[in-house]
Amino acid sequence: MSSNKLSPLFTILITPEKKAESLEVLIDSGATSSFLHPCTAEALCLPLIDLPSPRTVTMLNGLSPQAGKIWKKTNLTFSFDGKHMTETFLICNTGSHAAILGLKWLDAHNPEIDWNQRTLSFPHAPPKHVAIAEEEEANQKPLEGVPSKYHQYAKVFGEEEFNKLPPHRHYDIGIELTEEGPLNSPLYSMTDAKSATLKDWLKDELKAGKIRPSKSSISSPVMFVPKKDGSRRLVVDYCRLNNHTKKNVYPLPRPDNLMAQLCGAKVFTKLDLRWGYNNVRVKEGDKWKTAFQTKYGLYESLVMTFGLTNAPAAFQHFMNKLFKDLLDVCVIIYLDDILIYSKDDASHTQHVHKVLKQLMENQLFCKASKCTFHITSVEYLGIILDPENPKEATSLLSLEIGKSSNTDSAQHQSLNLFSPNLQHSLDKLKIQAVQEWPVPTKVREVQSFLGFANFLCCFVANFSHMARPLHNLVKKETPWKWGTKEQEAFQGLKDAITNALVLCHADPSRPYFLETDASGAALGSILSQQQEDGRLHPLGFLSESFKGAK
Repeated sequence: MSSNKLSPLFTILITPEKKAESLEVLIDSGATSSFLHPCTAEALCLPLIDLPSPRTVTMLNGLSPQAGKIWKKTNLTFSFDGKHMTETFLICNTGSHAAILGLKWLDAHNPEIDWNQRTLSFPHAPPKHVAIAEEEEANQKPLEGVPSKYHQYAKVFGEEEFNKLPPHRHYDIGIELTEEGPLNSPLYSMTDAKSATLKDWLKDELKAGKIRPSKSSISSPVMFVPKKDGSRRLVVDYCRLNNHTKKNVYPLPRPDNLMAQLCGAKVFTKLDLRWGYNNVRVKEGDKWKTAFQTKYGLYESLVMTFGLTNAPAAFQHFMNKLFKDLLDVCVIIYLDDILIYSKDDASHTQHVHKVLKQLMENQLFCKASKCTFHITSVEYLGIILDPENPKEATSLLSLEIGKSSNTDSAQHQSLNLFSPNLQHSLDKLKIQAVQEWPVPTKVREVQSFLGFANFLCCFVANFSHMARPLHNLVKKETPWKWGTKEQEAFQGLKDAITNALVLCHADPSRPYFLETDASGAALGSILSQQQEDGRLHPLGFLSESFKGAK
């Protein structure tokens, strides 16, 4: 670590997990890494991890330089300003301070720093259920990218029509409270820059008629969170309201069931609705429950917002009823993501006309720049669909659960995935997210990883068997211990997902081949079909760990 002598230095107090006493740590934007004093690590009983190779550093404690080699590191979970985080620290003498938080930590958490006052704070993190609002610049060419044969539906892609209050419909969302309880939250503080953005947002939403001043007896706070492009997104914290709202259990479609409808499809159009949820009104008599407070006053929403707990169920119900005659015929829909599919270009044009006509008649709008028309390869729900340019890959599919198998293993050992039929593979962003997933340091982080990985399990042979050590770790009353087998399971799943096979879609007109194998701990299976090349191609993988009587 090297530190610039001109780098501003000041200290903050952090609270380690399961420790009542705070630690004084140095904030140094000139330090490239974070460092922990060995005495601090010992006092906190932190396990030390050997570095693959020693690190040679030259560090400043703010006064005098000190040289040496670092051989150990450790992970420390702590909280500051209401935010919980885990940081990897290199172990070395940090002088009079318990630790040093450097540039990597500052980059990762992006706190708000007042260098003049030597203070550091975090904006309030968004809760599990939040309402998201985002401004979009006016598009001077709303039909750019839309084929001319669909220009008759210009209203669907226009800015003027979208910036109006949608009509009341039978599907307006209601908010039924289950019981009396605390529904008010304190006002969140904002910087001057965020206050200016808030004022502009309120002006635009009031002009569009989507919000109005309120006299409600309850309110939820608002905040800003950063977007990928560096701009800010307004969110409303409806957490307390959601806790006292009767839940709508209308089901969302399973992604695998949606994909199963695409057998034989060769042409696709993907439409993305503008502010999908905002196209549904709040039922009369319930608007006061959506009230949110700002430094400029109290307002309530006339349209359904993203953070309301029943918004996904209500919107899926609305879309399913709207397109009931086209669902599983030429359209699949997951919330505001619409995918039109056809076997040839001529029929696809007819299908797109039907969908756009339905959107226009029901005053639903799309952003042309986020829509794609008449394409042969498309990403949908994180899955790449590609009938024209399938990948070729070979993989041994022995499940490694047991050595025995009664099937014709010679025919199944090597599966060539070249096929003229529609195939699907993982989106690169999902693969990248898995590749960059940090090693878990607590049960909640293991649960988060397993939840993400389970969505992709159909691409991985023997998933349950591989994940078993991690599932065992999250069981109740199981003490936390991250050892060799847990690390191997974690890395094994990451590698398997990163190198996931390309799968074919099922063809109901062809016979299916099912291979199964089991051990005393798990069951694994492969579902395949013989394609035109005479070889078996995988449609998907299924695995399950045995529990109890199983």
